[in-house]
Amino acid sequence: MQGQYLIIGSYLVICIVIVIVALHFIRRGIANRYRKKVHELEVAKNMVASTPVSLELSKVEPIIKNDKMEEKYNDWQERFDQLREKRLSLIDDMLIDLDIYIDKKDYKNCVYRLAKTELAIYRARESADSLLDEIKEITLSEEKYRAIVIKLKAKYRELNKDFQDHKQMYDEMQEAVELQLENIERRFLDFEKVMEKNEYSEVVHIVKALDAMIEHMGIVIKEVPDLLLMAKQVIPNRMKEVEQLNEDMVRHGYPLDYLNVEYNLEESQKNIDHILDKIRVLNLEDCMFELQTMLDYYESLFVDFEKERLSRKVYEEMEADFSKKLEKTNKVVQEIYNQLDDIKNMYDLNDQDVETIHEVNKILVVINDDYKKMLAKVEAKSSPYSMLQKEIEDLTFRLKNMEEDLDRALKSLGNMYDDEVRAREQLEEIESFLKQSKEKMRGYKLPIITNDYFVQLSEANEAIEEVIKELERKPIVIKTLNTRVDTARDLVLKLYNTTNEMIKTAQLAEMAIVFGNRYRIVYDEVDAGLGDAEQLFFKGEYKKALDVSIKAVSLVDEDIYRKLLSVYDK
Repeated sequence: MQGQYLIIGSYLVICIVIVIVALHFIRRGIANRYRKKVHELEVAKNMVASTPVSLELSKVEPIIKNDKMEEKYNDWQERFDQLREKRLSLIDDMLIDLDIYIDKKDYKNCVYRLAKTELAIYRARESADSLLDEIKEITLSEEKYRAIVIKLKAKYRELNKDFQDHKQMYDEMQEAVELQLENIERRFLDFEKVMEKNEYSEVVHIVKALDAMIEHMGIVIKEVPDLLLMAKQVIPNRMKEVEQLNEDMVRHGYPLDYLNVEYNLEESQKNIDHILDKIRVLNLEDCMFELQTMLDYYESLFVDFEKERLSRKVYEEMEADFSKKLEKTNKVVQEIYNQLDDIKNMYDLNDQDVETIHEVNKILVVINDDYKKMLAKVEAKSSPYSMLQKEIEDLTFRLKNMEEDLDRALKSLGNMYDDEVRAREQLEEIESFLKQSKEKMRGYKLPIITNDYFVQLSEANEAIEEVIKELERKPIVIKTLNTRVDTARDLVLKLYNTTNEMIKTAQLAEMAIVFGNRYRIVYDEVDAGLGDAEQLFFKGEYKKALDVSIKAVSLVDEDIYRKLLSVYDK
C-alpha cells in the first residue's frame, strides 16, 4: 500500500511541475508577443522621426525672397518643432509605460495603451507626411512647373503655326484668335516673372490658366474654320436649295404644309446668327452640335421631298387601279342585288349566303365613302402624298378582302347553277342508260323476265321522276337535288348491270344447250342434264340452267365454259 501511495504521489508531483512549467512558458510567450508589438511601434516612431523635413526646410532657406515665403517657412519650422519636441516625446513616454505594464503583467491596461500609442504614431506620421508634401510643393515647384510649361509652350507653338499656315480660313475671326494667342504669350511672361520672384503660390494659378487657355485655343483653331464654313456657306446653301425645291413642289401641287419649311428656315437663320455671335467671342460650346443638327435636318428634308415624289407616283398608279376595280366591283354587287330576288326564287339560298352578300354590300358602301373622302383631301391639298399613299394602300387591302368574300358568295351561287346544269346533264345520261336497258331486254326475247328486273325498273323510274320534280321545283334545293340525282344514277346503273348480266347468262345457257345437243344421242347423262337445263331455262332460272348445262357438257368436254366465253366475246 505504501508503494502505491508513493507512486501516486510521484505522478501528482510530476503533473504539478508540468503545469507550472507550461504556465511559465505561456506567460513568457504572451509577454514576448507584447514586447514584439512595442518594438514594432518603436520602429514606426523612429521612421516618423527620420522624415526628411529638416533637409527639405534647408532647401527652402535660399529661395526665401518675400514675406509670404518667409511666413510659410516659419510656420513649417514651428510645426516640425512641435512634432519632434512634443508629439514624438509623448510617444516615447507612452512606449516606456508599455514596457512597465508588460513587466507588471498588466496585460489589460497594456492592450488599451498599445492601441492608444499606435493611434498617436499614425497621427504623427500623417502630420509629418503632410508637412513634407507641403514643403516639397515649393522645393520641387520650379522643376515641376517648368517641365509643364515647356510642354505647354510646345503645344502653343504648334497651335500658332497651324493658325498662321491657315490664317485665311478664319475670315473675320483672325483678330480675335490673334488676341487670344497674345494673351497666352503674356501668361508665359507672367510665369517667368513669378518664378523669378519665387512666388510659387501664384505659379499654380498661372500654369492652370495656361493649360485651360491652350486647351481652349486648340478647340478654337481646330473647329472655327469648320464652324464658319458650315454657318456661312454649307447650311445657307442647303437652305436656299430647300427653299427653292419647296416652292417648286408646292407649285406642282404637293401639299407640304406639314413640313413647316418656311418657319424652320426663319428659325434656322436666327440660330445661325446666334451661333456666329458665339463664335466671334470664341464661345464654341454646342456650336458644332447645333450646326450639325441643322444640317441633318435639311438633309432629312431632301429625303422627305423625295419620299413625297415617290409617294405621289405610287398613289396615282394605285388610285387608277383601285378606281377601276372599285367601279367593276360596284357593278357586280349591284347586279347581284338586282337579281337577288330572282336568285332566291330559283335556288334555296341559306341565311349565311344572303348575309354574306349583305355584309359585302355594307363594306363596299364604307369603302366608297372613304374613297370619296380621300379624293376630297386630294382636291383640297390638305394631306401629303405619303399619307395618301397609306390611305390608298389601306383601301386597296380592304377592297381585296371584300372581293374575296364576294368571290366566295359568287362561287356559292355559281356552284348552285353548276349543280343544276350538271343534274340536267346527268338526268339525260341516266335516261339514256334506262332506255338502253329496255331496248336490250326487248331485243333478246327471253322466255321469262324475273321479278327482280321489274322491281329495279320501277325503282329506277321513280328515282328519275323525283329528279324531274326537284328540277321543276322553285326554289331548287341543290342539296336535295344532288341526292336525288345520285340515287337515280345508282338505281339505273344497277338495272343496267342486272339487264346485261341476265341477258349474258341466258345467252351462255342457250349456247351451252345448243353446243351439247350433239352429244345427247351418244351420252345419256348429257341428254338428261341438258333436259334439266332446258326446263330451268324456260322457267327463267338462267343461272341454274347455265350451271347444269355446263356441268353436263363437261362430261365430254371439260373446256366448254372457256369456249362459250370466247364465242360470246366475239
